Amino acid sequence: MTAVWKKTAALTLDAAPFAIREERASDVVAREALLDASFGEGRHARTCQRLRDGRAPAEGLAFTAVHEGRVVGTVRLWHVSAGGVPALVLGPLAVDTSCRSLGIGAALMIHALAAAKARGHGAVILRGDAAYYARFGFSAEKTGELALPGPFERDRLLAVELRDGALDEAWGMIVATGMKARRCRPAGKARRLALHAA
Repeated sequence: MTAVWKKTAALTLDAAPFAIREERASDVVAREALLDASFGEGRHARTCQRLRDGRAPAEGLAFTAVHEGRVVGTVRLWHVSAGGVPALVLGPLAVDTSCRSLGIGAALMIHALAAAKARGHGAVILRGDAAYYARFGFSAEKTGELALPGPFERDRLLAVELRDGALDEAWGMIVATGMKARRCRPAGKARRLALHAA
């Protein structure tokens, strides 16, 4: 039997030297720089990126950690089908190297899981280090019959149920199901269209 995720630590953000908030459009440049610094330029070629390409994060499930006025952490969750079972994929989770001793990664994880559970989601899947993510209830117990769209290490495909039995019928390929990301028009073209319409 898989343990269902339960909040394992109280968030005491009032005393923390950082704040967690929903991601804003103004965070994009800093978030992308943080992800490049954390995972390198090859991050777009990673297997789990196939589940995010061209998709928007799940509504209300993209978070930013801010410390002294700057973005120092990020986590996002994405809609997927786990062999026909609705679920979320978490990632990437990244924290600025200068702030890793502040507990931001754990706080982002707890916050994201609590928000996903509050929105009625049943399970969260990720690809990562089992030793790190076990403290949040993640294990490979329910992922043995699942596959990612590309190469992956079986022991690094982990999941946690937010609702007991949510992954009992999960079998097959994990595929993206989230909304398509909106493509922004270049400012100049949008301005020309607005002027033409006036």
